[in-house]
Amino acid sequence: MSTPPAVSFELFPPANDESEAQLRQTVGRLAAFNPAFVSVTYGAAGSARERSDRIVRTLLQRNDPVTAAHITCAGATRAEVDDLVRDWADAGLRRIVALRGDAPDMRGPFQPLKDGYRNAADLVAGLRKIADFDISVAAYPESHPDSPNAQADIDNLKRKLDAGAARAITQYFFEADDFLRFRERAAKAGITAPIVPGILPITNFAKTQEFSRRCGASVPTWLAARFEGLDDDAETRALVAATTACELCQRLLAEGAAAFHFYTLNRSTLSAAVCRMLGLRPRLMEAA
Repeated sequence: MSTPPAVSFELFPPANDESEAQLRQTVGRLAAFNPAFVSVTYGAAGSARERSDRIVRTLLQRNDPVTAAHITCAGATRAEVDDLVRDWADAGLRRIVALRGDAPDMRGPFQPLKDGYRNAADLVAGLRKIADFDISVAAYPESHPDSPNAQADIDNLKRKLDAGAARAITQYFFEADDFLRFRERAAKAGITAPIVPGILPITNFAKTQEFSRRCGASVPTWLAARFEGLDDDAETRALVAATTACELCQRLLAEGAAAFHFYTLNRSTLSAAVCRMLGLRPRLMEAA
């Protein structure tokens, strides 16, 4: 049997105490799959930023799983970002996902603060001056909405990696060929760092369509047909979602992918199911 892939999982800070209790359960279940890391997205302002900080510190105290914190250029000066990251480093953080970030509600083009980091490459370079972090950055197989063309995406990715990032994690996609073409373009540009496919097991198809329109991810017609009529059939919808995500991962494994990053939406069931189908076994099962 082939070696199972490495996996990582993405979480977002919960909005209330009930959601935070659910998040703890999700983390516990996914940690059993021995992920390379679990990442926590970053709220750039106010209470969202405070929630991000609290969850990162809580996971660091647990020390299982390995924790990665997202950080963005949006809504903060260089000094504010640097101070927060130094605090995280003092608390034991060693992994960061460095992102440019977007305008509030993704409306209009991103505008850096006068005293802020200009872009993700600038942010990566700044982080490297603070500590020897393991840094991941974003990649966009179907192009970032702000990008003028596909080559500009490749050029931007190369700048981020040259600034000191160790790998790229892609935006989610649903067609394997979109990723494979992007990976080929990256290789032709001299990019040798790992490019990890981002996988979104679909929990709510309508919301996935809405967000995909905003972030530039295409939703193929065959995928819409699979989920048609399943809005009120949660059990079948979950089976279809897990199978669809697993099929994508298996195609990518056959094309040489060695790791996957799952966008969990703070739910463990679908990501855990896909991991099982890919040959990963939770530690508790191994001990039984």
